[in-house]
Amino acid sequence: MGLISLRLATAADAEQIREIYNYEVQNTTATFDLVPRTLADQQQWLAERSGAFATIVAVATDAPPDTPTIVGFGALSPYKERAAYRTSVENSVYVRRGRHGEGIGRLLLTELLATASRSGFHTVFARINAASEASVALHRACGYEPVGIEREVGRKFGRWHDVALMQRLL
Repeated sequence: MGLISLRLATAADAEQIREIYNYEVQNTTATFDLVPRTLADQQQWLAERSGAFATIVAVATDAPPDTPTIVGFGALSPYKERAAYRTSVENSVYVRRGRHGEGIGRLLLTELLATASRSGFHTVFARINAASEASVALHRACGYEPVGIEREVGRKFGRWHDVALMQRLL
């Protein structure tokens, strides 16, 4: 891994975040979104994730000129709308294709957990495609425990997918 720094995302990061996310939408089951985000969609998504519901970007500080510098992002989102759930959040972490296995996901997830703790949240959930061994392993390594399987709740690429629900108490 080259030099990576973490910082809060800004509106100027929307296009690079969108590139990372849309690759996953179009090519993988890391997300069950079926329609790629437009730039306006991504800008709106970012605007909704500020303050306690932060978006963190991993930036390659040693990237050559004209190379994307954002190599991953992670965000905290409300877990449920009802008031009783306000101390719980859900995380999401995405790493740019070609940069997996460098520890970027772990850096992002560790920072999201610290942010959630500083913001006064009590628990962080992750909903992961149950077949994604790498993502499940990442969350386990960061102290998450499996708390359930949602059977055949996502349909993408002509197949049903299970979702593993994992939880980390802060």
